[in-house]
Amino acid sequence: MKLNSTLNEVTERITERGKTLRKAYLEQMEQARYDGVARSSMSCGNLAHAYAGCSSKEKNALAKNDQKNLGILTAYNDMLSAHKVYEDYPKQLRSYALKHDAVAQVAGAVPAMCDGVTQGQAGMDLSLFSRDVIAMSAIVGLSHNVFDAVLCLGICDKIVPGLLMGSLRFGHLPTVFVPGGPMPSGISNDEKSRIRQLYAEGKIGREELLKGESDSYHSPGTCTFYGTANSNQMLMEIMGLQLPGSSFVNPGTELRDLLNEEAVRVAAENARNGNNLLKDIVNEKCIVNAIVGLLATGGSTNHTIHLIAMARSAGILINWDDMSDLSKVVPLIARLYPNGAADVNHFHASGGMGFVIHTLLDSGLLHEDVTTVLGQGLAQFTQEPFIQEGTLAWRPGATTSLNESILRPATNPFSEDGGIRIITGNIGRSVVKTAAVSEEHMIIQAEALVFQEQKDLITAFKNNELNRDFIAVLPYQGPSHKGMPELHQLTPTLTVLQKKGYRVALVTDGRMSGASGKVPAAIHMSPEAAKGGAIGKIKTGDLLTLDCVNGTLECHAKDFEQRTFTGAMNEDQKGIGREYFKVFRQNVTDSEEGACTLF
Repeated sequence: MKLNSTLNEVTERITERGKTLRKAYLEQMEQARYDGVARSSMSCGNLAHAYAGCSSKEKNALAKNDQKNLGILTAYNDMLSAHKVYEDYPKQLRSYALKHDAVAQVAGAVPAMCDGVTQGQAGMDLSLFSRDVIAMSAIVGLSHNVFDAVLCLGICDKIVPGLLMGSLRFGHLPTVFVPGGPMPSGISNDEKSRIRQLYAEGKIGREELLKGESDSYHSPGTCTFYGTANSNQMLMEIMGLQLPGSSFVNPGTELRDLLNEEAVRVAAENARNGNNLLKDIVNEKCIVNAIVGLLATGGSTNHTIHLIAMARSAGILINWDDMSDLSKVVPLIARLYPNGAADVNHFHASGGMGFVIHTLLDSGLLHEDVTTVLGQGLAQFTQEPFIQEGTLAWRPGATTSLNESILRPATNPFSEDGGIRIITGNIGRSVVKTAAVSEEHMIIQAEALVFQEQKDLITAFKNNELNRDFIAVLPYQGPSHKGMPELHQLTPTLTVLQKKGYRVALVTDGRMSGASGKVPAAIHMSPEAAKGGAIGKIKTGDLLTLDCVNGTLECHAKDFEQRTFTGAMNEDQKGIGREYFKVFRQNVTDSEEGACTLF
């Protein structure tokens, strides 16, 4: 299939825009590759410290450089259900490494916040910055320079972007992401496991599998709605950074264990052969594929920030205009909660990532000629794993959807354009997730109600002061003022008002959860209020129009341009350690530059 012309044009301009930066990045990585791993030149004291915890066999092999050493970056903690499954991974991965003539060591651990716990709490003000802390923590772990390849254990919100950003500083090494899989969705674990096992063995079809998934329930593993965590998994797969079909295989299953072993084998083989290096995988075409995947599946709006930061870590410059132009030609082909009734288990059973990649490739909407952890070509990622006589095998993935209420071909999409829209106007530039917004709510004109904090809006709701059409405006939530917290606590309140028949929307320089839903929300407003952005000039009573069809947001107050800024009440962030992050707030870039403190 001929490549879509807009896809080609956007890729070419991204390549041209970042040509100098990308060249410098690749030169740095080539020098690091030339310099090599430091083990061979280390003193005996250095080596003794590096291998003190290893077995005698491992010490001898590593000292002689007979085997490759795989560095594990783990985001394990048991507060996050998604990361609880990583508890025993280091031990398992070490055993797999020995089986495949390699050694594995934990290079370092990175923090992993649960945004579900911190929603609406003071800790949410640290959430976005934790991504950069994760990147730096990953760099610290790998800086020992004794590793030949990297295995990344991370799933949730800021964790996968941070791990990739940090690992890209070691782009001269092969890197494989190792997912943990989503929690189940219903029926007994035994019955669910039996059905999945039969499917993995090829003894039943997707119809039976889908029936089983529809009856399941929750337990340890990734949350099953299509928020940032599962958007991360989609991205790592469509970028070729983890094994085909591995994103949404449930934890604690034989197939999951076999995929984990295969990830170790692939990392070790790439290290031995010097193939499929991270710097070669994450290039301009790979980043464009990631944007397409985000748009086509209606993924998390958080990635309109994270993708920019991840790309920049590889010397690639992208912006919201690139996303906006691609959104015009990339169709929305998935309906997952909160954009639909299905969860990621249903999505996986309906055809999953193999089908998504197949239909987008077939429509000329993905670059096939990319490098992945498996080598050349994204077409390999249309296949799916299964168990054959106790071993991992591969077969062609689904070429048709098993449930078109969940997943559709690109030729018959839910919408002709992507699930995320870039909004411009006299207030600034922002992002709206349109995947779940119904047609009658795509254009809202109403008076502004300005609130300082989420709790102020919720209090007004409880006092029955919001039974009207309005657009809620929350300025001074941006990265340089408050750390850009997610304002997901507003979603239930605004949804209730919408269901009552009121026309409501949200405008903010903060973020929403990756689970942004049915209420139109113009978020990530840039410039933010704290940097003189016009959102800080909006007053209660101003008439606003949010048009998600044409991508515009306007304030109609006659004196709007001449107004001065009043500023926010909470000028200093203190408590639970937020004061230590003052240096982050002082140095963070704008939302459209990735809201990053590292560049």
